Amino acid sequence: MISAYQSSLSALQAFGTKIQSSSNNVANANTDGFKKSRVTMTNVDPQGVRAQVDTVNTPGATVYRETSEGLDPIELSNVELGYEIPELIVSSAMYKANLKTVETVNEMTGALLNIKS
Repeated sequence: MISAYQSSLSALQAFGTKIQSSSNNVANANTDGFKKSRVTMTNVDPQGVRAQVDTVNTPGATVYRETSEGLDPIELSNVELGYEIPELIVSSAMYKANLKTVETVNEMTGALLNIKS
C-alpha cells in the first residue's frame, strides 16, 4: 500500500504543476510577448512521475500598434486558449483521481490496522 501512496503523491505533485502551468498560461494569454510553458511528465522509478516545465519559444502573432513614433510591430502571446482550457480540465480530473486513490489507500490501511488490533 505504501507504493500506492508514493505513486499517487508523485502524480499529485506532477498534476499540480500542470495545473499551475496552464493557469499561468491562461492568466497571461493577453500579455504582449508572453511565452507559454509546457509540462512534460516522465516515469521515475520506483512507481512515480516527475513533471518538467519548459518554456515554448515559438513566436506569437505580430500586430502593428500606433505609438508616438508611428506603427510599431508588437508580438502577442503564443498561448492558445483552445488548447489550455481542455488541458486544465483534464489535469484537474487527474488530480482528483489521485486524491481519491490516496483516500482509498488510507481507508484500506485503517481497516487493516483495525483488523490487526
